[in-house]
Amino acid sequence: MTASDGEWLEDRVSDDSGRLFTATSRDAFQKFLASRLSGSSGAFAADTLLRSPVSPSKKLMDLAAGEVRDREQFVLLDQQQTAYSQVMRAVQRAREANTKQVVIVTGGPGSGKSVIALSLLGELSRLHYPVVHATGARAFTLTLRKIAGARAPRVQALFKYFNNFGGARKNDLDVVICDEAHRIRETSADRFTRAELRTGRPQVEELIDVARVPVFLLDEHQAVRPGEIGTVHAIEAAAADLGVDSVRVDLDGQFRAGGSAAYDNWVKRLLGLEEGGPVPWDEQDAPYRLALAESPSELEQRLRQQIEAGHGARMTAGFCWQWSEPASDGLVLDVQIGDWHRPWNVRGEKRVGDAPPSQHWATDPHGFGQVGCVYTAQGFEYDWNGVIFGDDLVWRDGKWVSRPDRSADKQVIRGASPEEFHRLIRHVYKVLLTRGMMGTVLYSTDSETQDLFRSLV
Repeated sequence: MTASDGEWLEDRVSDDSGRLFTATSRDAFQKFLASRLSGSSGAFAADTLLRSPVSPSKKLMDLAAGEVRDREQFVLLDQQQTAYSQVMRAVQRAREANTKQVVIVTGGPGSGKSVIALSLLGELSRLHYPVVHATGARAFTLTLRKIAGARAPRVQALFKYFNNFGGARKNDLDVVICDEAHRIRETSADRFTRAELRTGRPQVEELIDVARVPVFLLDEHQAVRPGEIGTVHAIEAAAADLGVDSVRVDLDGQFRAGGSAAYDNWVKRLLGLEEGGPVPWDEQDAPYRLALAESPSELEQRLRQQIEAGHGARMTAGFCWQWSEPASDGLVLDVQIGDWHRPWNVRGEKRVGDAPPSQHWATDPHGFGQVGCVYTAQGFEYDWNGVIFGDDLVWRDGKWVSRPDRSADKQVIRGASPEEFHRLIRHVYKVLLTRGMMGTVLYSTDSETQDLFRSLV
């Protein structure tokens, strides 16, 4: 702006953290910058930053213990306690005998992997072991940062991403807790990575190297994008290549779907992720509720009834519709099925009208009314779950047929072979089907697939 255009801003008081410069005061702006910025190169400072340790300070550990361990009283059950104790023993041995061990914890949705992760983070922080939590899921990490760091913002620094450790020193940490480890990628490099940092080194090796006890918590059936290679075999092989011992703990419990391992098994058989094929759902066999809607409006109405009864609920769908940027008057109604039109959840980190940012879609009450996709729903849970199967996965002649041409997920379409797409799309619906703690309502846009559901539910 010119000075005349900006006269209304001139009344604002300048202080140590704010200055006003207009198009007619460029010389003053240059002088101000010269008084604040060093005249020497910033290369030394940049190199110092890149070589600095990633380990948190003891003061930060105290804050984390207060915010995570003392604030959240988690109760670990059965194999959860076994996994927790395994990690704590490994950490103690690493300190006393200068050893290194990889701990792998596997379990289905709701089996308590993240409860274990946060319990470990809180207790290890209390004991002043350098520890950080890492994931490959943006929405999940941002939500954890918000919850754990609400009263102590510095605690947010303990929640990192898998690609944050490329330049870290070996054993810089005592423990790195890799939650949602099925999302580990081949390398940490992306399109923003500087050329000199593109080492090509496997991401899993970076994560193993950075800590004396790397902990990997994963569900192999939740990898949903090309390049996500977090499997037990890949982690064990990487550990062996690096000469590091590994141990595995399997979580048999099912704590999300009403404690129903039967529902998790039903989903895996439905999608061909376990042998035997689809089977009818026996509601007498488990406390979990499974229902079929004959239209998306009926699905939404059933979920709204649950909200009115005091429960939480969300709608999700396969990524079969374009995802538009918000219009000037709000979210675009991208998900269109007949005369039923709803928007996807917000794409970015800012609220659009009443609609929450993407990372809070699953936890903000205003998230209902938008349709969530797998990238927004993964890692979260809610009481009631509505799942719309799109035309990207349909039932034909007794088997599933995947159709990449009906998908709007460009990253998956471009990066996956037909065989890989068939595997990933079934993982997508596995994730969507296992978000609800009390029940799930199903609907398919494809008539033959809907007939399958009618025969089973």
